[in-house]
Amino acid sequence: MKTALISGVSGQDGAYLADLLLKQGYSVYGTSRDAQMSSFSNLSRLGIRDKIKLKSMILTDFRSVLQTLTKIQPDEVYNLAGQSSVGLSFEQPVETLESMAIGTLNLLEAIRFTGAKIKLYNASSSECFGDTKGIPADENTPFHPRSPYAVAKSTAFWEVANYREAYGLFACSGILFNHESPLRPERFVTQKIIKAAIDIAAGKQDKLYLGDISIQRDWGWAPEYVEAMYLMLQQEEPDDYVIATGETYSLAEFVESAFACVGLNWQDYVESDSNLLRLTDIAVGRGNPSKAEQKLGWKAQYKMPDVVRMMVVSPSGLQ
Repeated sequence: MKTALISGVSGQDGAYLADLLLKQGYSVYGTSRDAQMSSFSNLSRLGIRDKIKLKSMILTDFRSVLQTLTKIQPDEVYNLAGQSSVGLSFEQPVETLESMAIGTLNLLEAIRFTGAKIKLYNASSSECFGDTKGIPADENTPFHPRSPYAVAKSTAFWEVANYREAYGLFACSGILFNHESPLRPERFVTQKIIKAAIDIAAGKQDKLYLGDISIQRDWGWAPEYVEAMYLMLQQEEPDDYVIATGETYSLAEFVESAFACVGLNWQDYVESDSNLLRLTDIAVGRGNPSKAEQKLGWKAQYKMPDVVRMMVVSPSGLQ
C-alpha cells in the first residue's frame, strides 16, 4: 500500500484528490495548519472524512514540515496548500507569497535533507502565463505574472524546477488552468454565478453583480484535473505539464449557461459593478494540453457547458 500526503486537503482539489487516491488503494494523510480546529467540510461532503488521517503541519515552518515527513514517510506528497484566490492576493500579497514560496521550498528542502525517495507534486497555475494574447499556452510559454498570486505560483514553480535539476528530486508542477466544481468556495466568481442563478430562480435574490464579463477562460472539471496530478507522479521521469481543456469561453458565456440551466435569460438579472474589477487582469486564458495527452494519456472530457450543468445539479461533483 502506498502512502500519500496531501497538504491543502481541505480545499476543492485536495478533497477530490484524496477521494481518488483512496479508490486507488492509498493510505491518505491530509494536513492543515490546525487539524483539530479545521472543519474539513469538503471531505465530509464527499463522505471520506473518516478515511483520511488528518495531521497538523505548518508549511512555512521547516521543522514542522520535516517532522511530518519523517513521521509519515509518504511515497508521494501533493502540495495543494496556500492562499488560492487571485483577487484576495492583491489584499494579502505577503501571506500569499509566503504560503506558496516558503511552503514549497520547505517541502523540497525537507525531502532533500532526509534523502527520502518521495515524489512531489506542486500545484502551479495558468495565472503564471499572464495574458498570452489568445495564443494557447504550453510548457514552453514564458511566464508573465500579473497578480501577487501569479508571482507566488511562479516562484514555487521555479523552486521545483531548480531542486529537480540540482538534486535529482522527483518533483513535478502541474500548470492547471481554471477548474471548477460544487466544492468551490463562494468567493470564486464561478460559484458566485451558480449560486446566484439558483437563488434568483427560487426568488431568493434579485440581481447578480459582476466585474468584467468579457474575460475569457479555459474552464475544466476539477475531479478530472486531480487525475492528471496523480498520473504525473506515476511516470518514470518527473516533468511539468499544462492541464487544460484547450477550449476558451467568455465569462458572459459562463453566466448565460448557468442561467439557461435554471430557465432564465441572464441579461434580465446581471449588472456590471466597477468595484469588482481587478487592478490587473488577464483578457484571455487558453491552454494547450497536448503534452499531457501524449505523455500521460490524459484528456479533458468535460468542457465549460458540462461544468456549469454539473455545478448546478450535483451536490458533490462526483459522477
